[in-house]
Amino acid sequence: MVSTVWRGTLTVGLLSLGVSLYSARERHGPTMHQFVRGTDHRVRYRKVDEETGKDVSSRDIVKGAKVDSDEYVILEPEDLAGLAPGKSRSMEITGFVPADSVDPVWYSNAYFLSPQDQSAAKPYRLLCAVLERTGRAALATMVMRDREHLVLVGPQQGVLAASTLFWPDEIRAPSDVMPPIADATISERDLGLAEQLVEAMAEDWDPEQHEDVYQKRLQELIEAKSAGRTVRHAEERPAQEGTVVELTDALRKTLKERKGGRARAPEPRRSEESAKGPAARGARRSKKKAEPSEEDLAGMTKKELLRRAQELDVPGRSKMSREDLESAVRERISA
Repeated sequence: MVSTVWRGTLTVGLLSLGVSLYSARERHGPTMHQFVRGTDHRVRYRKVDEETGKDVSSRDIVKGAKVDSDEYVILEPEDLAGLAPGKSRSMEITGFVPADSVDPVWYSNAYFLSPQDQSAAKPYRLLCAVLERTGRAALATMVMRDREHLVLVGPQQGVLAASTLFWPDEIRAPSDVMPPIADATISERDLGLAEQLVEAMAEDWDPEQHEDVYQKRLQELIEAKSAGRTVRHAEERPAQEGTVVELTDALRKTLKERKGGRARAPEPRRSEESAKGPAARGARRSKKKAEPSEEDLAGMTKKELLRRAQELDVPGRSKMSREDLESAVRERISA
């Protein structure tokens, strides 16, 4: 069992429940240390008193905030705890926002939120269910590890997940970190070809289809060197130019490779069709599809069933097993 990161109370109005935070992510891969080349001498990092050269234990270390070139203010743990006496053990919900309204750049760390005891199970399930039904996420604040955090709480895989967010003054504007991008006129022809390419490569999000190839090869390299075997490196892909000379030709060639046929720019869209947007066009195409028979569903992969469930707007499809997906799709078709 993963250790608890934080324990406290989740509150919304007069409703409160004891909760625990658990880290939702972990990094995999072999443990790497540093050595002096040509020796077996480890390179280590130590906490040392710069005046005496002696090691210092963590319990004897306090924090100091720099206020001048050579002057610091020492802060004891009780000083920091006094800044927000109640908040250090409380996650207070201040409002509910659309679940998809927060851009990825705001997200920092992800956690799973668990009820601390049986009495918290019912309000926990209620909050999870109402957020699922309304498509909203709870916006909250909490203090953890000497910092106040903005937190977004929402349903994930049947439980509540909490994601800490950056504060507004911590998010950089593009103009602060990168040079300005030159203006460019995009033709309807290029936009149409690009849209064809996107639709040709469209797929549902399935994390099981992705693999950390680098870590796999690193583990194979370690095992090979440990066994004294010769290491064969993967063939390096030829470097590609960063600038496309002729955008239209590049789009055509890429689309042709993806579709296995001839790519041509589509006719300009009528204003009525454009107003409807891609979602409406996708819905129209879905209606034209012949409904799959029971035998077709039985032969579908999970990925294919997920795509069909998306077309039929089956709720909770991302959490279903293949068998559940098949049953839900069959039930929706026959309804």
